Amino acid sequence: MIRIRKMILKFAVVALAALALPLFFACAENDTGEPRTVVSNLGDGEESPVKGVHGGRLLEEDGFLVEVTIYERGIPPEFRVYAFESKRPIDPAEMQLTIELSRLGGRVDVIAFRKVDDYLLGDMVVEEPHSFDVNVIAKWRGKTYRLKYSQIEARTELSPEAVQGSGIVIEEAGAVQMKSVFELPGEIAFNPDRVAHVVPRFGGVVTEVRKNLGAKVSKGEVIAVVDSRELASFQLAYIQAVHKLEFAQLSFDREEQLWKKQISAEEEYLAARHTLEESKISVNGSKQTLRALGLSPAEIKTLAHSHDKNLARYELRAPLDGVVIEKDVVLGEAVKDDADIFTIADLSTVLAKITVYATDLRSVRVGQEVNVKSDVLGLEVAGRVTYLGPLLGTDTRTATAHVTINNPDGLWRPGVFVTVRLVEEEFTASVAVRSEAIQRFRDWDVVFIQHGNLYEARPLEFGRRGGEWVEVLAGLSAGQKYVSKNSFLIKADILKSGATHDH
Repeated sequence: MIRIRKMILKFAVVALAALALPLFFACAENDTGEPRTVVSNLGDGEESPVKGVHGGRLLEEDGFLVEVTIYERGIPPEFRVYAFESKRPIDPAEMQLTIELSRLGGRVDVIAFRKVDDYLLGDMVVEEPHSFDVNVIAKWRGKTYRLKYSQIEARTELSPEAVQGSGIVIEEAGAVQMKSVFELPGEIAFNPDRVAHVVPRFGGVVTEVRKNLGAKVSKGEVIAVVDSRELASFQLAYIQAVHKLEFAQLSFDREEQLWKKQISAEEEYLAARHTLEESKISVNGSKQTLRALGLSPAEIKTLAHSHDKNLARYELRAPLDGVVIEKDVVLGEAVKDDADIFTIADLSTVLAKITVYATDLRSVRVGQEVNVKSDVLGLEVAGRVTYLGPLLGTDTRTATAHVTINNPDGLWRPGVFVTVRLVEEEFTASVAVRSEAIQRFRDWDVVFIQHGNLYEARPLEFGRRGGEWVEVLAGLSAGQKYVSKNSFLIKADILKSGATHDH
């Protein structure tokens, strides 16, 4: 009994399908004999094309019916066309088919077909967007059928007044002299050639501290004073050496006169000369010691006859113009001769230290043109690579490159992170568009082309990028007009209009 019921149910389903198929094709008949698209009423006067059994659009002329589909499940979009005559499928091998796609701007794609299974397959990919006027040319049994329809997506219409009022700018795509760039991270740092560490050179007690952290200093300016017994002993030794030299010079002059008059022995004359030479050596040695300790020639010259001078006083002077960036000393503190009590940096030049990954080493070279930008400081400056480290860090596997930046106003601050754009090459792109014109639309990177009052998304294949320009490899021809500024307004208008991806 159960088997009989199943057989009855199958028979009923087949009978209903047989009744529905004539009704499906009957809706495609046209008493006038003119080609038309089969439509159904959606209400409120709006009509939509009827879909065929394969989900495609139905077109009919004199009983000849085709179903046009764009198939794109897991593959690039392609046309698949099915043909019928008086409700019966037509063998694709019996007919010839061509489809012409007329796109915005005058471009026409001509697609030929070949038989695959029970349908005709187009010989080229149907490029996005699927927005075009379609002309279907079919030849079957000696007769040519011309069927037409249009489908629009990713398109909108704006008046010239609306375009001007919204600040939309139109440009022609064309050749551009470009610089191919890539970006690397970096950080502003002190120029190590312009950083000085101030040490006392000998121990003592700090009696004056004249500069604090952040203070500006000039080269030669006194920044601190140290009372040092060690310095006093060196200066006292020099004074004594000078006085001994003066006495030795007098003694030698006297002995020389006596020896010439044969009053004294030659031995006494030679002894006096020897004493004089030793005194000169002693003075020169003491003088060199004081020079090494930082005393100027003028200070040393007046030292021997300055009887009231404080020999223990040692003035620490700034070795260059700059800013005190480190200070490790307080009044009354006892400091050692190797204590790093001040660090002074000249900020008139700084470095941008670039992190160069191993994969980018071949693209970076000394002398290369770069652009250093800080979003935090709102600064941007051009420069060149002055140094490229030969070694990779064992942990980071990166090298370091330097760019010297002139910083007369001190606006570039060490420690700030920057983005460094390096020019890889200079070339002429046959077609390029402005980078700000590019929008993300559905799954595409697009620009919006303009033709009259119509604007349509055009997916592009991009090549090299350089600053404000991007090279176009496919999708746009030289001379075509596109929205170069405020293109996001076109995108918003298209999305608002609800232009859909409908096949």
